[in-house]
Amino acid sequence: MSMDRRTFIRSSAALGLLSGIGVPIPAWAHSQPGSPFRPPGLAPTRRTGRLVEYDLTIDRTPLAFGGRTGNAVTINGTVPGPLLRFTEGDDAIIRIHNRLDEDTSVHWHGILLPNNMDGVPGVNFPGIKAHSTFEYRYPINQYGTYWYHSHSAFQEQLGHYGPLVIDPAGGDPYAFDREIVVVLSDWTFENPFAVLDNLKNRPNSYNFQRQTLAGLLKGEGMSLSERLTWDRMRMDPTDISDITGATYTYLMNGQAPDPGWFGQFQPGERVHIRFINASAGTFYDVHIPGLPLTVVQASGQHVEPVTVDEFRIGIAETYDVIVEPGNQAYTVFAESMDRSGYARGTLAPRPGMSAVVPKERERPMLTMMDMGMAHGAMDMQGDDMTGHDMPGMDHSGHDMPGDVAMPGLDHNGLRPPGTLPEPTSHEGDGHGPGNAMTPDITRSRLHEPGVGLGGDGRRVLVYTDLRAFHAEPRRAPDREIELHLTGNMERYMWSINGKTYAEEPLIPMTLGERLRLTMVNDTMMNHPMHLHGMWMELENGHRERIPRVHTVVVKPAERLSLLIEVDALGPWAFHCHVLYHMELGMFRVAMVQPPGATIPAELASQ
Repeated sequence: MSMDRRTFIRSSAALGLLSGIGVPIPAWAHSQPGSPFRPPGLAPTRRTGRLVEYDLTIDRTPLAFGGRTGNAVTINGTVPGPLLRFTEGDDAIIRIHNRLDEDTSVHWHGILLPNNMDGVPGVNFPGIKAHSTFEYRYPINQYGTYWYHSHSAFQEQLGHYGPLVIDPAGGDPYAFDREIVVVLSDWTFENPFAVLDNLKNRPNSYNFQRQTLAGLLKGEGMSLSERLTWDRMRMDPTDISDITGATYTYLMNGQAPDPGWFGQFQPGERVHIRFINASAGTFYDVHIPGLPLTVVQASGQHVEPVTVDEFRIGIAETYDVIVEPGNQAYTVFAESMDRSGYARGTLAPRPGMSAVVPKERERPMLTMMDMGMAHGAMDMQGDDMTGHDMPGMDHSGHDMPGDVAMPGLDHNGLRPPGTLPEPTSHEGDGHGPGNAMTPDITRSRLHEPGVGLGGDGRRVLVYTDLRAFHAEPRRAPDREIELHLTGNMERYMWSINGKTYAEEPLIPMTLGERLRLTMVNDTMMNHPMHLHGMWMELENGHRERIPRVHTVVVKPAERLSLLIEVDALGPWAFHCHVLYHMELGMFRVAMVQPPGATIPAELASQ
């Protein structure tokens, strides 16, 4: 189901002879005052009442990124692909015409739909064969900002993704004058198979920010004794991202940082920006110097507005913000979490205007807190380790908010819905050779901005800031399952509970049950975990106001929990959205069966 290495190398060599190939910018990425206030989506092939039909063509196209040409997997000839636009209550028909010499697929990220329309080869459909057409049909029963992408091998890394927007049937609960869509992504000119080989053979292949002896002698970063502690555990505190700017070109709406993407507005407009992180391996820290960002949507769902200066957007997450720019240019700055590069764009009232590009910040470093080491008493209210702030730890005013509910009395044997998990000592199971470490203590870190953020006076969005726009009763869970996110960075192995998908493929679920899913991150990496087909309700302490999410980032040594209304039959993918982690085994199938049903033998034996 993937392009073989020889074909990739041969086609890439041919492309090296080409020059001057431009990058077609999708129409939706042009924001002009003379155009409608919403970016133009792809014109439907047909619209009949509430039935909306689109045709998409998947092909291989030579495109230039940052002045160098690569062989992209495109949708209708562009990276990103076209903007698909619907209104809540529509019915969608989307025909995929596969012109590739390999199978492809399209997954509709965050969309609730029939199981056989979800688009995961080998899980709920066979894939779209080379030179064939497949028709997706599903109802649109939600609103918000989403995206779509391939679930076949490394096509997503090569450009197979695009934005999808659903307008609410009753209109948005906030006012704005202009809408802009910003898709963040990453591109490598290397064969993605070669990238994976490099990581398997030498996991720090792309980490050129490791601490040096000269740095230690100068007193930069950590002390020598701390450095030796990390070495004994065969870990590196600068292992923030597996893949860095050493190979990645960071893109904003398909444009490399120089000159970057350009969007236009009229002074005085309230601008609604829909941010989508369509990266294969990059977390971004986003801010617009001089403009406060009022967050109004997360994972496509309205939230109580919260104003910040910066937010971290994990892979596959979406955030919508409202800004009120003045009569000047602004830089939209999306810095990679490991500080090895950035994507950028310019918002301005007139073409030709520019703004200062912010100075890149120093590389962040993981701390002993990220390792979950218990160097003192743990505050059972979920705050920091008493008296043991570690280098680089500054939560900058992000102590646990006073209105966040902590665990109280047990409710049917489980804590009340919407409350935070208690700090917990890691029990004996080390999960085998597929797991390099087990934290001493895991705890909620939802109130922390994350490694490399905080301490500079900026207000940073944290998960405990997110409250559902409307309060809803939250049914108590019937049972709880605990999954450990496991890995061995030295050997570049990724798994769940120490086992890959091939070793342990299924998470059994029962239709109609209310499930609490608790995830524990035993690794030093951030993992953006995504469940297909059903919402996850993030238990961030806000009880009946906890937000719905389709993707959630689990920090190192973190314990977080989500509530799931198990209301969709079938096999649904559940995985880390770091593409290379998923491919190597941090993947499961949530198998939803009617009460009393048994797992099909062909699935149970995978």
